[in-house]
Amino acid sequence: MKQHFTFSLLVLLFFAAKSISAQGDQGAKATNPIIWADVPDVAMVRVGDTYYMSSTTMHMSPGLPIMKSKDLVNWRLVSYAYDTLADNEKLRLENGKNAYGAGSWASSIRYHNGLFYVSTFSATSGKTHVFTTDNIEKGTWKETTFEPVLHDHTLFFDDDGRVYMIYGAGDIRIAELTPEVSGLKENGIHEVIIPNASKVASDRVGLPAEGSQMVKHNGYYYLFNITWPPNDMRTVIVHRAKEITGPYEGKLMLRDRGIAQGSIIDTSKGDWYAYMFRDYGAVGRIPYLMPMKWENDWPLLGVEGTVPDTLDIPAAEQTGVWGIVASDEFNRIEGDDPLPLYWQWNHNPDNRYWSLSDSPGYLRLTTGRTDLSPLQARNTLTQRAFGPESAASTFVEITRMKNGDYAGMIALQRKYAFVGVKKEDDRYAIVMINGEKDEPVEVASIPLQQNGVHLKIECDFKERTDKARCYYSLDGVSWTPIGNTLQMAYTLPHFMGYRFGLIHYATKESGGYTDFDYYRIEDQITTK
Repeated sequence: MKQHFTFSLLVLLFFAAKSISAQGDQGAKATNPIIWADVPDVAMVRVGDTYYMSSTTMHMSPGLPIMKSKDLVNWRLVSYAYDTLADNEKLRLENGKNAYGAGSWASSIRYHNGLFYVSTFSATSGKTHVFTTDNIEKGTWKETTFEPVLHDHTLFFDDDGRVYMIYGAGDIRIAELTPEVSGLKENGIHEVIIPNASKVASDRVGLPAEGSQMVKHNGYYYLFNITWPPNDMRTVIVHRAKEITGPYEGKLMLRDRGIAQGSIIDTSKGDWYAYMFRDYGAVGRIPYLMPMKWENDWPLLGVEGTVPDTLDIPAAEQTGVWGIVASDEFNRIEGDDPLPLYWQWNHNPDNRYWSLSDSPGYLRLTTGRTDLSPLQARNTLTQRAFGPESAASTFVEITRMKNGDYAGMIALQRKYAFVGVKKEDDRYAIVMINGEKDEPVEVASIPLQQNGVHLKIECDFKERTDKARCYYSLDGVSWTPIGNTLQMAYTLPHFMGYRFGLIHYATKESGGYTDFDYYRIEDQITTK
């Protein structure tokens, strides 16, 4: 029966309030970061008075999220460009392979002749991908793929009807596409337009210029890139030219706290803003918004060369992360989407082994194979962790686990924390596993004598503290810490901010299952 343990009405109302929470008063201004969560590689387009933003979620499925805003401040998820990027061993987590840090990378989003175009590229699929729809919120996406892989490209429709992708690292190149955007145009332009683009920032090259995004304004083509000189920070550079093939002249445009990679956008009222992201430790890469102005046909970003923490944009209700994360009681009625857009699977799911209907009101995860690590387990259902503080909790029923099974919650990255139930020799134990080192360590084990347990993980991202702590509760009211503290870290093998995940995996035999009663998130933690 659902809800083995009671929760007070006040607790339920608290979570309901969080889903529509607002910050500030009627005189409040928007503040940075716009979203304190992993929303990197942002690209943006305005259609009328509505903005749409695409971002990177790499190995997650569905992928290439699309967000919507009316004010550049409050964003909510409205779509994904694809359900699965490709179907191969890496994306199925098979034979020890994975697509961590890979999948699809930086995207470009455009609106042209009544169609939305969202494009990306992937070393995992070996292709450049273009997705199109006439209804970006409710429509069906059509996919076109072609070779080669065009790294960090920006899709660009020119005024004369020609179509290009500008791409590359270090040397920035242009490739002309067919009018249908279905591949490279035979005998079309394909050449270097900016050799060693990083040079305008420094003669010393660390991370070569990449992350291209192009805008045309007042007769100039403007190409935005990032670079990272040695022993310095991520830096924004801009090149401009009167012709798309050049010659280009460049300038260093922003060097502030590593806030970089993005472009500029105008409002329907004629104001201009720039949007970039900042690396912020374990929480990931978080988006910032800044004013900009034109001076001598150059875009000047920020205020006197810095990105302000407070923006001159009214925001009585700045929703922050609450447009991209949410609690879920797993209650569904006919016509509901099985999984709201907030959820993404870690790699491609195997849809045979999860259900919201086998036990209505619960998420059931069934093991379809054995794995030796939670990082290789299939059907881990995730949402973003977020800053400055966040916590996620669940209740898991365990009576149908098999020996060798693990079920519970994970703070997911290369260095992970797992809190949940282990079944061994027909006995159950609440365990905490710290995966900070190469060899994970089970640091706590407590016998469990009832048919389920409440679990919680708290993450502290303030000032890059990056600590995660695990808890359990036998009654859903009193929480007890278990295990030790995970020192979270943003690692390049995963190339993604931490996520909360619901997980069940087998190490000895498949076929066991667990039922998750709820998923609840908070923006406060108990341990300061």
